[in-house]
Amino acid sequence: MLHPLVRSLIAAELPVLAAHGISMWGYIVLGAVDDGSVRTQAALAEAIGADKTRIIATLDDLQAAGLITREPDPDDRRARILAITGDGRDVRRSVRAEIRSNEERLLARLPAADRHGFLRAVQALSRLPREEIAATGPRDRRPIRRTNAVGDG
Repeated sequence: MLHPLVRSLIAAELPVLAAHGISMWGYIVLGAVDDGSVRTQAALAEAIGADKTRIIATLDDLQAAGLITREPDPDDRRARILAITGDGRDVRRSVRAEIRSNEERLLARLPAADRHGFLRAVQALSRLPREEIAATGPRDRRPIRRTNAVGDG
């Protein structure tokens, strides 16, 4: 059910990303590095669900564009510490603003109650661990607890 919507949203985001000179993976990396949840390339790969060897080209592109830095970890010379630059933060904010503007345009087509319910459901499901989403065994049918979602104040 969500597949056509997700594909259309991605298709709408691609021109925005291209206009800013980054790929979808580049945008994902900038977000992960900017929010401070990762410091090393290995932690980044795990956080975004990517193979650590496959993100190297994306990191190279972002570094060449001056959007991130990669410095040797003083505690482990084999590891690289990632940081977003001011330009990287500006690009991320600009892309995010354009993507959110389109999302808001689409969400405005829904009645307010439906919009808030949809956002609460998406937020609750997105907080589930990847393993739980991908599970193929018996499902836990307990409802997800509602926590401070959009529109809840």
